[in-house]
Amino acid sequence: MKNLKNYTSIVLTALMICSTAIAQNTPAAFKVPAYEKFILPNGLTIYLMEQHEVPVISLSAIIPAGSIYDGSKSGLASLTAAGLQYGTKSYSKTKIEEELDFIGASLNTYANKESAGISSKFAAKDLEKVLPILKEVLVDPVFDQEEFEKERKRVLSSLDQAKLSPRNVINAYWDKFIFGDHVYANPVSGSPASVGKFIIEDLRDFYKSNYGPQGSAIAIVGDFNSKEMKTRLRNLFGNWKKSVLVQKNLAAQPVKSIQTSRVLLVNKEDARETTLYIGGLGIRRDNPDFVAIDVVNTVFGGRFTSWLNDELRVNSGLTYGARSGFIPLKTSGTFSISTFTATKTTQATLDKALEVLDSLHKNGFDENTLTSAKNYVKGQFPPKYETASQLAGLLTQMFWYGFNESFINNFQTNVDGLTVAKSKEIINKYFPRENLQFVLIGKSEDIKSIAAKYGPVTEKQIKADGF
Repeated sequence: MKNLKNYTSIVLTALMICSTAIAQNTPAAFKVPAYEKFILPNGLTIYLMEQHEVPVISLSAIIPAGSIYDGSKSGLASLTAAGLQYGTKSYSKTKIEEELDFIGASLNTYANKESAGISSKFAAKDLEKVLPILKEVLVDPVFDQEEFEKERKRVLSSLDQAKLSPRNVINAYWDKFIFGDHVYANPVSGSPASVGKFIIEDLRDFYKSNYGPQGSAIAIVGDFNSKEMKTRLRNLFGNWKKSVLVQKNLAAQPVKSIQTSRVLLVNKEDARETTLYIGGLGIRRDNPDFVAIDVVNTVFGGRFTSWLNDELRVNSGLTYGARSGFIPLKTSGTFSISTFTATKTTQATLDKALEVLDSLHKNGFDENTLTSAKNYVKGQFPPKYETASQLAGLLTQMFWYGFNESFINNFQTNVDGLTVAKSKEIINKYFPRENLQFVLIGKSEDIKSIAAKYGPVTEKQIKADGF
C-alpha cells in the first residue's frame, strides 16, 4: 500500500510538471503590436508601427481607386495603378528602377475591385533615398506615353493568353454572373476591346478623379523612430492636394439577390476538362460571424483535409483538388465551391460536390471535427502577421474594412468560442443551399445537356471579348 501511495504521488507530481511545461510552452495568442495613427489636415490617414528586430522598413498604401470606378472603361484602374511607375516629375521609369534595384528595394503597384495600392520594402538605412521616390510615385506620376504603350501591349497579350487557361478567367465570369450590373462585376484586368481603346489621357483623368489623400491611408512598419518619421511624412505628403470632387462609394448600392438556380456555360472548343464554380452571394468583410464562418469553411473546403477535397480527390478520384471559400468585400461578397475534372466526369463531380454540401447542412459536424478545425485555424493565424510587410498590410486592411485590433487580439478567443450548436446556425445562415449558381467552362457540345440539369443555361464563347 505504501509503495502504491508513493507511486501515485510520483505520477501526480509528474503530471503537474508536464502540465506546467505544456502551459509554459503554449504560444500566447497573437496581439497587434503597438502602433500610432494620425490624420494629416488633407485627410490622409497614417499608421506607424516601430519594429526594431530587423533593420528593414515596409510601406503599404491604399487608395479608393479600384475597378468599381472603371465605368465603361474596363481595366482602367489596373492600368493606371501600373502607370504610377512609368515615371514622376523627378524620376524617369528607368531612374526609379535603377535607384531601387541598386539598393535591393522593392516597389509594387496594383489595383483590385475596390482599391489601388502601393507596397514597398527597403533597408532602414536607405529611408532618405526611398521615401521621396515612393512619395512621387503616389503623388506626382506623369504617365509617360511611351511606357504606357509598352504596358498596354503587355496587358493585351496577357488578356489573350489568360483565356487559354480557364482557371485564369473563371473568377471574372463568376463575378459578372453573380453581381450582374453591380460595379463589383467589373473585371479588374479589363478586356481586349476596352484596353485596346485606352489613350494616355484616360489614365491621367482616372488618376485625377480617384487618387487623393482623403479616403487613403499609408502604413509604415519597421526600424525607424516614430517622431522623426511623423515629421518626414508631414513634409512629404502634407501638400498632397485633395481631389476636386468628393468621391462616391459606387459599391454602396445593394447587390440584387438571386431567386433561382442558373448556369453559365462558357464554351471552350478544345477543352478536355470542365472547370467549375458552384455557390452564390457571400458575406461582407465586417460580418460579425467572420471568424466562425472561417472555422466552418475550414471543415467544408478550406484545407487539404477538408470534406470537399476528401470526397472529390481522395475518395472518388474525380479531381486533383477541390475547395470552397468566401471572398468578402465592403458591401457584399461571394461564396464558391471550386474544382475541375475531366469532361466525362463533369456530372459526377457536380453531384458529388452538391452531396457534400447537402451533408454539411443535414448532419453538421461533431466536437472532434470542430476541435481539429479550431486548432488548424489558430495555427495558421499568427504566421500571417510575422513580417513588417504583413503588418503594414494589416494596418491598411484595418483602415479599409473598418475593423480595429480587437479582431486580431480576440481572434483566438472567438475561435475557441464556437460551439457545435453555433456551427449549425452558421451553416444554415451563410452556406447557400438553395438557388445555387453554376459557372462551367468546358466543351459545350459535351456538357450542355449536363449543365441543363442544374438550371436554365446561358451560353458564352470563351473566345468572345469580355465576360
